[in-house]
Amino acid sequence: MISALNRLVDQVEEHLSEELDVGALARSLGTTEYHLRRMFSSLAGMPLSEYVRRRRMTVAAGEVVRGESDLLAIAVRHGYGSAEAFGRAFRSVHGAGPGDVRRDGGPLRTQPQLRFRLSVEGSIPMETRLVDRPAFRLVGHSARVPLIHEGVNPHIVRHIAALPQEEHLRLKSLGDTRPEGLLQVSDDLDPDAAEGSELTYLHGVALDRDTPVPDGLDAIEVPAGRWAVFRTSGPHPQALQTAWAATATEWFPSNPWRLRQGPSIVAVLERAEDFTTATCELWLPVEPA
Repeated sequence: MISALNRLVDQVEEHLSEELDVGALARSLGTTEYHLRRMFSSLAGMPLSEYVRRRRMTVAAGEVVRGESDLLAIAVRHGYGSAEAFGRAFRSVHGAGPGDVRRDGGPLRTQPQLRFRLSVEGSIPMETRLVDRPAFRLVGHSARVPLIHEGVNPHIVRHIAALPQEEHLRLKSLGDTRPEGLLQVSDDLDPDAAEGSELTYLHGVALDRDTPVPDGLDAIEVPAGRWAVFRTSGPHPQALQTAWAATATEWFPSNPWRLRQGPSIVAVLERAEDFTTATCELWLPVEPA
């Protein structure tokens, strides 16, 4: 995976003025675009699209300051159809327009070329098991919410709080297969996992594929496949979010598995009354790398 990510970075540099075919590159590296983008975003701390934009504007800034070409020529060379579009992208990275930077020599915000290296970590073992599951359904109440990487997501909190207490009890009584109990489901996540991008959040339970969906509930059909299940315990949601990040930095680079498309599921096994601490299971859909 580390080698694949560094090859991706090399391809970005070779094609800064073009649209990079990430899917074709992923296939040539023996992985998938979905997994490659998810791992890049998790390890780099930014989506691939944002990294490409920053690198383009870093290289373009050098040409702007040198003053050897007019701004339109620089814009076209870096894949922009007009000086206006180039100017907006340039300002979003550097905080000033190309004309101002040419005149004043700055300000400039440089994005160095990334290199991924494997560091020796993992002093704390991750409690993981692999589970094969037949097709099943996730049913409950869903909403579109923005992705928030750290801390409590207030949009999800409001969504759950709007459900009456008797509905939580009804949902819990409906579940008839694993993962058991009330579930926190994230689906339709952008592969780049950009903060603020929208996802479908479902508060519900798992049903056998042949169990009818009760009236008034949303459903996500989950195909048969393998899951990596990570058990976490401690302050909530911090312990869960730390484990989620560690799957990218430690578990996937060390194991012959990759993410496949599908929902991620959190099952809360135990929790404090005020939910400040919890023991959870994080279910991620995986396939052989």
